[in-house]
Amino acid sequence: MKTNSLYIASMEEKSGKLLITMGMMEVLTHHIEKIAFFRPVIDETKGIDNDIELIRQMYCPDMAYKDCYAFEINEVKTLAAQNNLNFFYKKLLIQLNKLYEQYDFVLCEGLNCASFLALFDTDINLEIAKNLNIPFIAVINGSGQDQQKIYQELSIAHSIIKKSHCTHFATFINRVNPDTMAAINYSDDTTKSNIKHSNNHYDYPVFLLTEQDELNRATLADIKKTLHANCILGSADDMYRVIRQIKIATMTVEHFLHYIEDGDLIIVGGDRADILLAAITTLSSPHYANISGILLTGGFTPQKNMLKLLSSVDLPVPILSVTHDTYETTRLVSEIPVEISADNSRKIALALGHFETNVQTESIFSQLKIAHSTVMTPIMFEHGLFSRAKKQCMDIVLPEASDERILRAVEILLRRQVVNIILLGQPDEILSHSASLGLDIQQAKIIDPQQSHYLQEYIETFYRLRKHKGLTREAAADALSNISYFATMMVYSGHADGMVSGAIHTTAETIRPALQIIKTAASTSIVSSVFIMCFDTKVLVYGDCAINPSPDARQLAEIALSSAQTAHMFGIDPRVAMLSYSTGASGSGKDVDKVRSATQIVQKKYPQLLVEGPIQYDAAIAPDVARTKLPGSSVAGHATVFIFPDLNTGNNTYKAVQRSSGAIAIGPVIQGLNKPVNDLSRGCLVADIVNTVAITAIQAQAMIEQQFQGDTKSINK
Repeated sequence: MKTNSLYIASMEEKSGKLLITMGMMEVLTHHIEKIAFFRPVIDETKGIDNDIELIRQMYCPDMAYKDCYAFEINEVKTLAAQNNLNFFYKKLLIQLNKLYEQYDFVLCEGLNCASFLALFDTDINLEIAKNLNIPFIAVINGSGQDQQKIYQELSIAHSIIKKSHCTHFATFINRVNPDTMAAINYSDDTTKSNIKHSNNHYDYPVFLLTEQDELNRATLADIKKTLHANCILGSADDMYRVIRQIKIATMTVEHFLHYIEDGDLIIVGGDRADILLAAITTLSSPHYANISGILLTGGFTPQKNMLKLLSSVDLPVPILSVTHDTYETTRLVSEIPVEISADNSRKIALALGHFETNVQTESIFSQLKIAHSTVMTPIMFEHGLFSRAKKQCMDIVLPEASDERILRAVEILLRRQVVNIILLGQPDEILSHSASLGLDIQQAKIIDPQQSHYLQEYIETFYRLRKHKGLTREAAADALSNISYFATMMVYSGHADGMVSGAIHTTAETIRPALQIIKTAASTSIVSSVFIMCFDTKVLVYGDCAINPSPDARQLAEIALSSAQTAHMFGIDPRVAMLSYSTGASGSGKDVDKVRSATQIVQKKYPQLLVEGPIQYDAAIAPDVARTKLPGSSVAGHATVFIFPDLNTGNNTYKAVQRSSGAIAIGPVIQGLNKPVNDLSRGCLVADIVNTVAITAIQAQAMIEQQFQGDTKSINK
């Protein structure tokens, strides 16, 4: 069906509609440049609309909040009382048409206030979808429903949608019990995009998603926001710990210590210093549970000396304070509405990973019959990384498991089911550290290098590889005690598909083992790097900006070829600009001649590759300048891969462009090795680690594909 909009609405309460909205936005973002989010009506009594703020920040940050909705609830109540809903529908259509003029696609999310919906004789969401002529996606709450009940709900929902004269695009049944899910009879076991009942297939796709317990649990951030709690101590990252149980501490310390469990929120009077100290003491002990947080009641807070003592300890959980008494606080906490907020990366990762696992996303997009956008935005590129990496789950080793940022990134990657993670270190210590941070990394494989049965094999292999350089077995054993060497040997031996390091190690410590063990690919003699530069409407590749200080013409040519291959790997059509201070034949000199020679080498080796050089940056990127300086060039004005003549120029240029334009710089991405190893900045953020691991996985996929094609050619010969 050809459409430029969809309308998502719940058919009943607590269906988890926002999860479906997020999943659909993720699908659309991979393919469409400009997407708008629109809610016909919001409940202004609850302040800023959470769904709008989440979707806007994640997928359409340039869209103004006020453009994301048309009416507030009280306005529509007045119109309904005046029997003047025609005005309501007309204004909705006017605002929707304005969005159609500015955006390629509009995703609409329906109303979800039960008391408000009860004012209407018909389902107002279906009436809106019908009047706006938007295909309808129904979301059903499958919690507690058995197989037959789900079939019944499907039939009822479809009957209602059909009678309303809406186009039924799809139905999502969310929060389904896993046992019920297993009993459902799918008509297509490959995509699980439809189900059948009594041998009758539904004529619209049906998707089932199991219950995800954590998505229904409050966090400390929810408590702080709803109860207006004061944060006495604690970091922002720790505010998103999930609360699994509420424990009211009214007993003595001795009994309290037997009472706590993992994930507890401890609610205690603010004057109970004994309980506060006992709770904090358990955090540093592997023999006690990892609580989620402490909530002090009654308006009491620790005295000055106590605060001084607490501040001297690196507390892994926040301490909050409220003015309510313990009874009222417990009641309010139990009634807190659970939401997925824009700043809760943990729940977002879990929700999107869950959606992508249960839903054949490409089948949804193909059903829309929308052409892929030729423009690539930063959002499209970054979200596309996950989509590409998930196509074949690779094993990526992260040797720096002691770093908190690494552990937080690992949880996100595992929840999105992007890669299989291998961590190096002592399993008990890593699991204890992650649990103290409130993280779930149980799916990661953890290897203690010194206890690994591969250790002796790696020592012998490294000795064999380097003995011609004078390496002894003792020196090889000493080298393999270093986690960077052990991780690199895992990649070399095929026990991991790629490696990411550098959060706490230098670039040399990451790259040197790779050069000694993995070495360069057969197609090149030089290891180089690129930065992927994400601008508002395009993604460019800059190389080499991190490794080679002063490459000669042959090396520069190889950097250009490697960079073009990297660009192609990530969906960027390579048009290579060999940069210099001169364009075409207008200049001469040693530096220009080097670039001219490198360009000729590239053209001779790969005549099908679009390459231009020497060329100035402005002529390479700006069509109007290109028409003057280099008319008729297929690269000038449209270059996507920029090769700098030396490290000084490249490193300074990428940083200047990044800071002055606000472009997102992803990298450095290392290229030219036989197997992928990538380096992190020691100042990297969690998001940087996540992106780098996804990039490494995509590189590993490409190398396996190249190897497969090479093996196939050999067999055919």
